Amino acid sequence: MSTSERPARDEGARRAEVIAALTAAGRDSSAASVAFHTAVAARQDLGATETKTLDLLERHGALTAKELAERSGLAPASVTGLVDRLERKGFVRRVKHPTDKRRVLVEPRPEKLAEIAPLFDDWAREVHELYEEFSTEELLVITRFLTGSTTRQRDATRRLTS
Repeated sequence: MSTSERPARDEGARRAEVIAALTAAGRDSSAASVAFHTAVAARQDLGATETKTLDLLERHGALTAKELAERSGLAPASVTGLVDRLERKGFVRRVKHPTDKRRVLVEPRPEKLAEIAPLFDDWAREVHELYEEFSTEELLVITRFLTGSTTRQRDATRRLTS
């Protein structure tokens, strides 16, 4: 083997190792996220899907059931039951669409969301401390990866729920 082939082979092996480590880290992150959101949800007598729906509503404001289905990747029939549960628990309310009276918006109730917010304080503080370990350029790469990964996971979810 020539010396010019060795670095390419070494780089290929290194890349495979890094991808394997990234895949393992992603799986660990996913499991930790599910466990964390399940624990938060349990504190409020909610399911993890319910808390993630509330997060969508908090970030994007009032949405139609169709928009919730699109953003969450859930089937429309699942969203109807989900909104019913959140409404019964007092976390959302249905309101008429301001421009199309045939449509209904699902609106979060800020006073109820305020009950959940303190459960995220420690985690949010620790993540902000972690950000300080990375340069702005590194954070941009991480953001690009997470955005791409999230898009692909949403696409996979839609394929499974269609």
